[in-house]
Amino acid sequence: MREGRERSEALEEFLELFAALKADSEEEGSVIVVEGERDRRALRRLGLSGRILLVHRGETLSETAHRLTGQGRRVIVLTDWDREGGLFARRLKEFLAAERLTLDLEYRRRLAGVLHGELAHVEGLYNWARRLSDREGIPLEQRLPSDL
Repeated sequence: MREGRERSEALEEFLELFAALKADSEEEGSVIVVEGERDRRALRRLGLSGRILLVHRGETLSETAHRLTGQGRRVIVLTDWDREGGLFARRLKEFLAAERLTLDLEYRRRLAGVLHGELAHVEGLYNWARRLSDREGIPLEQRLPSDL
């Protein structure tokens, strides 16, 4: 019973955090950075409609950082919660430190806290949230922020 309550609370915290992420990502000049196409698809399935850029496109990290400086004023980093994702986030922060933009690592950090180690990859967010929502008998689509 306790585990069910904790999961329900985790889902509610995730939904609140994701609604804030959605709003922030739709602000002009905001760009979300993910590692791959499956990550982008998962975020789209969750209703994110803002700009999402992939980092693994055969570019060096320096080239990726340069591309980001030309495409946004706020870069929200949503790399995976594994060793590679953490390393990428730290290195991107170093490359962009001197640029005139805001590098936002807070959503990545807060999502890691909500997930409690249950998930290491952004691409799994949709299925994780759907599974928890289904356990409560409410379709995830009814709980996601809508564009009304």
